[in-house]
Amino acid sequence: MSTNAAPGINPTAATGDMKFEIVVIPVSDADRAKAFYTKLGWRLDADFDNGKDFRVIQFTPPGSGCSVIFGQNVTPAPPGSAQGLYLIVADIAAARKALLERGVQVSDVFHNAGVYAGKDETYLFGSVRVSGPDPEHRSYRSFASLKDPDGNGWLLQEITTRLPGRIDAATTTFASASDLANAMRRAEAAHGEHEKRTGARDANWSDWYAKYMVAEQVGTELPK
Repeated sequence: MSTNAAPGINPTAATGDMKFEIVVIPVSDADRAKAFYTKLGWRLDADFDNGKDFRVIQFTPPGSGCSVIFGQNVTPAPPGSAQGLYLIVADIAAARKALLERGVQVSDVFHNAGVYAGKDETYLFGSVRVSGPDPEHRSYRSFASLKDPDGNGWLLQEITTRLPGRIDAATTTFASASDLANAMRRAEAAHGEHEKRTGARDANWSDWYAKYMVAEQVGTELPK
């Protein structure tokens, strides 16, 4: 990926907040799409129209700072043409199970084989889907997919540890109580290994947990 900036532009200079707020989803039937995204368990933020030729519906996924809108005359894009929309989850098996329990069709969990061309539907790591989660359970590497009634394509992606620099350690947050609980479970397991190595009980386990959870989220070195 090129990192060349335009002449005279400092790529590290602050430009002020630019919060990614909305993705427009092209659909053919607003009511059918509304029923689908309701089934996903997303929050309905708005549904209004002008009574004749305009309607906008907004939903927000749980824990997301970005919403989706669809409706009538909100985009010229063909219905179903939105593809490669990523939903980040901390536990892909649990997320998939929750959607299946809601009656949503979701693919099996898959990972990549390092092949970037093939017969499967393209996703972040190529076009060959290998069944099951990433064998090493690496962050960013396990996926599942689903489509809305028009064929707009969504991908669940499991991320537990962010690459360095992706999150400001000073503003570390957890999207939901479930994400926080999962992070605590991973910290608990790692802390158990820590106590095995030291051969002693760590009375300051809460501080160790906090350091581990923040380091895991922002992608810095994990405490040993």
